[in-house]
Amino acid sequence: MKIGLSFSRCVRDIVEGRVSMQDVLVVVARTDFDPRDDAQWSGIWAGYKGGSFMNMHMEWGDTKHSQEEFRAVSIDLWNSGKLHQPRKFGARPSRLPYYWLDVVLPSEELERNPAAKEAWQRFQVIAELTGTNATELK
Repeated sequence: MKIGLSFSRCVRDIVEGRVSMQDVLVVVARTDFDPRDDAQWSGIWAGYKGGSFMNMHMEWGDTKHSQEEFRAVSIDLWNSGKLHQPRKFGARPSRLPYYWLDVVLPSEELERNPAAKEAWQRFQVIAELTGTNATELK
């Protein structure tokens, strides 16, 4: 199970097959757009594919994959509730050098720590809501 911290880098990993969509709990992005909106998508694609004065990170510049593949993954994240964009709520998250967090809780910790056990059970409910089988992660 993974939590992503970069829209562009996480989507690229999914498109290129390094991370499975089923392993993604959520991607917390620094973006504020709707991938279903053609005009907004065009701006995102142009920025990450070729760079722009607003975005100097050409994360998708050297990819062999199509714009349609990137957009399909983006829309899948959106439709499944796995794309969280704090900027929509006024937050300004920083870009970090790492962008995937692995979410794993050892089963022995569950037995020693009742609070962790309760949190894990709540986490499993969230995972189920996003279509992920969290019980296989133990």
